[in-house]
Amino acid sequence: MQAYELAHLISQRESSNQAYLEFLKVPDLSMGLYVLPANGVDFQSPHTEDEVYYVVSGKGKIKVADEDRDVKAGSIVYVGKNIEHCFHSIEKEITILVFFAPAEYSNK
Repeated sequence: MQAYELAHLISQRESSNQAYLEFLKVPDLSMGLYVLPANGVDFQSPHTEDEVYYVVSGKGKIKVADEDRDVKAGSIVYVGKNIEHCFHSIEKEITILVFFAPAEYSNK
């Protein structure tokens, strides 16, 4: 079994000084914690895997293809592989759990 505590993951990510912390990677799934500061810029490019974002805290918007959506704690957004997307208009630091299926970068 692999089990995680969100508070510990948040601490690990802060210590890494990186916006993204991958904490699980198996062939069919990977997971990470992604944090963007208020007024921050999300420089993502499309991924070759499907992904799901679960917003743990914060407030902002996500653009997926040509559609904009407000996101806040509790929002869940699915993004299909190879679709342009990014978070923007971040009003309050946003903390996001990210799920890739299959694992990120496995379809390169």
